[in-house]
Amino acid sequence: MRIRNLNPDSDIGASAWWLEIDGHHLLMDAGVHPKLDGRESLPLLDLVKDTELDAIAITHCHHDHVGGLPVAVRHHRRAHVLMTELSYFLVERVLHNSVNVMKRQAEESDVADYPLYTHEELDEIAPLFQGFKYNREIEWAAFQKSRSGGSSPTLEFFDAGHALGSAGVLVRGKRETLFYTGDVCFHDQTILKGARFEDVKADVLIMETTRGNRAVAPTFSREAELDRLIEAIRETLKRKGSVLIPTFALGRTQEILAALALAMRAGKLKHQPIYIGGLGRVFTEIYDLEAHRAHRLHSNLQLHEALNLVVLEKGQAETMKLAGGRIFVITAGMMSEHTAAHDLAARMMGDKRHGIFFVGYADPETPGGHLKASQVGKPFFFSPSGGQLTRNCEMRDFDLSAHANRGELLDFVGEVSPHTVLLGHGDADARGWFAEQIAARHPKIRVIQPAPGLLVEA
Repeated sequence: MRIRNLNPDSDIGASAWWLEIDGHHLLMDAGVHPKLDGRESLPLLDLVKDTELDAIAITHCHHDHVGGLPVAVRHHRRAHVLMTELSYFLVERVLHNSVNVMKRQAEESDVADYPLYTHEELDEIAPLFQGFKYNREIEWAAFQKSRSGGSSPTLEFFDAGHALGSAGVLVRGKRETLFYTGDVCFHDQTILKGARFEDVKADVLIMETTRGNRAVAPTFSREAELDRLIEAIRETLKRKGSVLIPTFALGRTQEILAALALAMRAGKLKHQPIYIGGLGRVFTEIYDLEAHRAHRLHSNLQLHEALNLVVLEKGQAETMKLAGGRIFVITAGMMSEHTAAHDLAARMMGDKRHGIFFVGYADPETPGGHLKASQVGKPFFFSPSGGQLTRNCEMRDFDLSAHANRGELLDFVGEVSPHTVLLGHGDADARGWFAEQIAARHPKIRVIQPAPGLLVEA
């Protein structure tokens, strides 16, 4: 078994892993790097473009795992694209929206390479996409003529609990097995239940390490964190301020909307309109429509019925009145420029009545990260278009991550009992923590932090 890390950088970036097993080749994920633009954001696909690829397996539909898929397919037109059936309902919407975003960035920021693919190209490759139920064994190399003369390796999707359709991938060869976690959440969220990775055993484990640099207090509970968020919203509305919760359109938006719906149902918040982005509304409708297929809590909770959802029109975030108490759950978790979340934050942060509440990760180098690091009453650099701003509003960070805590992942290594662990999808200090802890707890396990493009024997 040979594995190549195709992430172009050594942090959380364009997730993509190339696997050679039993004479066949599988690409697991094909994302884009959130901090890079143009072709630099893509996985290192040129390293493998001349090698025949049997299949591509997508773990979930966040851009850092799927945003480069059309380019990967362009290099390997015979490869079938496999994903869960829930991801199948999402993937084309995600990628078509990506084209729209790239076109806008090409105009606004003069990114020469954008768009990396077109709507027409997406329509052309869509017939290659295939959706499968969880826990079904798939002969992924059987789609192509066998070069080894033997049977095909198989793969199986396991519910990862991270976002709708997310999966870990178990690959079985003749003599060896590999498990790739993708992004995983072991604890229950508000809608989705935690990962179902029970009884997974593998010789090789590729594991995300997102929260390896973040310890969780023994007294922490997600329920208490949600209560803190709802109370912070109540206090903001009481002083006639508005609330901005920047979120990612797929996953975070629906989890926060569910928390608001349950709080309103319980009388903890008054019923009032919730302002969201158009893409967030699209994915919310899919969450509602596919509730019967997902492993979830509150299976009868239909968000579009429980809440008065109002989609912000283009430019409305720059002009609408903010006094009197409004709630915004707006796409762009990192407050990227030229988004409603960015524009609302720029307007709100100077007024002490308002509250901006983060419920997930914001890279330190993004506008959201700059705002997180700001201090009340002190000027700070928000973004090139926003310039220097001063924050007077309340700003709080709530730990409602959809990623597994590091202790849970460390325990999972012991459950899988691999002879080799490859660490990815994390910053250097996060990966370093796992490397040190695995070595201490399981000294016989080989731990590898593969550099970008490096081919390793596992």
